[in-house]
Amino acid sequence: MVAQLELSDDEVDRIFRALADATRRDILRRTLEGEATVSQLAAAYDMSFAAVQKHVAVLEGAGLGTKHPQGRERIVRGDPDRIRRAQALLDRYEQIWRGRIARLDALLAED
Repeated sequence: MVAQLELSDDEVDRIFRALADATRRDILRRTLEGEATVSQLAAAYDMSFAAVQKHVAVLEGAGLGTKHPQGRERIVRGDPDRIRRAQALLDRYEQIWRGRIARLDALLAED
């Protein structure tokens, strides 16, 4: 099995399940660029406040973001460290495939 850089299989599954949705990826992008309230995020999408809250909860459950209270609002912040860890896992898979392609190229060059 590929080393998962301290991420359990369950954590990896939650991260990539969260990233599989375009709205969640956009919320993550916005909250990595700067903090936003759930209300600010909800105003950016053609969906209910509750639906945006659920998307934020999925991101939070995957460890891709955090939510903390500030007065009556909830402030959402993306977690760049978690993204780096997921990227490191993808980089490892890329190295494996590049190695396989290089071996295939070498085999084809022998003929």
